[in-house]
Amino acid sequence: MSAEEREAGVVDAHHHVWDLSVRDQDWIRGPELAPLRRDFTLADLEPEARAAGVAATVLVQTITVPEETPELLELAAGSELVAGVVGWVDLTAPDVADRLAELRAGPGGEYLVGIRHQVQGEPDPRWLVRPDVLRGLTAVAAAGLVHDLVVTPHQLDAAAEAAARLPELTFVLDHLGKPPVASRALHPWAEDVRRFAALPNTVCKLSGLVTEADWSSWTTADLGPYADTVLEAFGPDRMMFGSDWPVCRLAAPYDQVLSVARELTAPLTPAERHQVFTATAKRTYGLPRVTNGHPVNGSGPPAPGLFSTP
Repeated sequence: MSAEEREAGVVDAHHHVWDLSVRDQDWIRGPELAPLRRDFTLADLEPEARAAGVAATVLVQTITVPEETPELLELAAGSELVAGVVGWVDLTAPDVADRLAELRAGPGGEYLVGIRHQVQGEPDPRWLVRPDVLRGLTAVAAAGLVHDLVVTPHQLDAAAEAAARLPELTFVLDHLGKPPVASRALHPWAEDVRRFAALPNTVCKLSGLVTEADWSSWTTADLGPYADTVLEAFGPDRMMFGSDWPVCRLAAPYDQVLSVARELTAPLTPAERHQVFTATAKRTYGLPRVTNGHPVNGSGPPAPGLFSTP
């Protein structure tokens, strides 16, 4: 761990929680996902995160129902670990701006830093550039929030088009756009992700790689070409670490995910690693500063178009 990381603390910019007694997670189906079919709470995460040197986290939505985001915001308000929430609203709703305002005004609303939709599940590969979706994304930008993108490689073209059409909105690419690590194919994903990264209002999470690889036999070397591609395309100041806990547990425990991310970024300078593991997430999401390992409320959301200039 670099001196900068020790002083500021690692930010885990992507994890989830769920309680199956509150709401089913209907995506957890089949024997391969059986290890995830139980409750995962902040109480489960906190000792693992603290042991790994993580000082603050970003809690990310999992399902597209309006009730989940207020619950996540209340969790953040009562947590000494969670510094921000990426929630969900229906981007196609005519009153999306009002819905965002309601979330911001509700309990824990100050922790709302971004919005995400499960674009990967949309059958239309150009869903992101539909007029109603672009109107919703414009409202997200106007609210001073960022937009997290969970897409598959065939949707990267539309993601780049949406980012080009909305330079005032920061787009955060989750899980590198889910490259085909298990098949060891690099193209055309590499060209598509570089096209997305060429836009200055884009950021990428170094997250989700172990679960795109072969869960039982992956090696750090398998992940290297994909990490190298995005680090070169975005640069360390537009890259941030995310564990994708508890989904990562299908392929690796929390501490190993962080350890592998450090291996993948070992060629960087200490200052560059500080960007990946702390500063980019804090800057992109406008996270509170971290003091003595705990989030301290105080900075608020980022200004629209955080990376609108090179």
